[in-house]
Amino acid sequence: MSKRAVLLLAHGTPETVEQIPEYLRNVVSGRPLPEHVIEEIKHRYSLIGRSPLTEITLEQGRLVEAELVMEGIEAQVYVGMRNWKPYIPDVVRKMRADGVEKAAVICLAPQNSRTSVGLYKRAVQAEAGALNIDFTEGWALDPLLAEAFAERLRAAEERMKHETGAFVPVLFTAHSVPTRTVEPPDVSAGENAGPRLWPGEGSDPYAEEARRTAELVAERVAGIPKWWFAFQSQGASGGPWIGPTVEETLTAIAEERVKTLLLQPIGFLCDHVEILYDVDIAFKEYAAKLGIRLERPESLNASTTLARAIAGLAKAGLHRLQG
Repeated sequence: MSKRAVLLLAHGTPETVEQIPEYLRNVVSGRPLPEHVIEEIKHRYSLIGRSPLTEITLEQGRLVEAELVMEGIEAQVYVGMRNWKPYIPDVVRKMRADGVEKAAVICLAPQNSRTSVGLYKRAVQAEAGALNIDFTEGWALDPLLAEAFAERLRAAEERMKHETGAFVPVLFTAHSVPTRTVEPPDVSAGENAGPRLWPGEGSDPYAEEARRTAELVAERVAGIPKWWFAFQSQGASGGPWIGPTVEETLTAIAEERVKTLLLQPIGFLCDHVEILYDVDIAFKEYAAKLGIRLERPESLNASTTLARAIAGLAKAGLHRLQG
């Protein structure tokens, strides 16, 4: 029987503040960034100490491997990062050196943006060689993913009910992306239409999938009086990014006289700078100025339900490779 494996893909993060310029060059594919942008990112990392994304992702890989063992599936789980060590090409080469012949590949970004997730896929394919891979394009509607988020949200709602006497409203978020990466070119513009950044027809599914994940989580948590959805962490690159932004949504929520709010990111599977700084520092401070107490549920991190979800995807991918 051919040797099988699972490859989990994530964004990656530097270990130290000093590594941030090199890391950012990877993120933007070598394009120059203004010095003030680099200094701002360094400042954010310094405020949270460090991003635990890599170590948490490696732990998630160990949990997935344990779930597969319980299912009677022998498959080593590897972890590769797009923008930092361990880099995806290095990990794929190691898999080949280890004798892996078939691999289920899963991007730990459940909502499928054809541009960003497509970059992960191309990075794997570029080094795959004879390695036969099954790539999970997206899993935003996976029931166990929704349940994993719902478990964290229920616990937070119970805590807030104990403190305030009632369940509180929820703001769900996902990472924003540049508008040009998710909208098809304007065909009426003729030669002036921008280039399509993904194959196929129609709009990129990312924005709709992010909202659908939020809906599935909200459906599983009884008692939520009201919820909203926004896109967070808009970048500094030129051109518009998709919204609504968290800041403008918080302003609208404040106008409804909401005083306590839970914010749950549903596009991130573990703690990292977009949670530990953007949510825990920047959004909390912004909300406080509007008179809103902002809290968030615990991130998924080492959630066993998340591990079961990913193991299920891996099992399905390995099964397809057997066909």
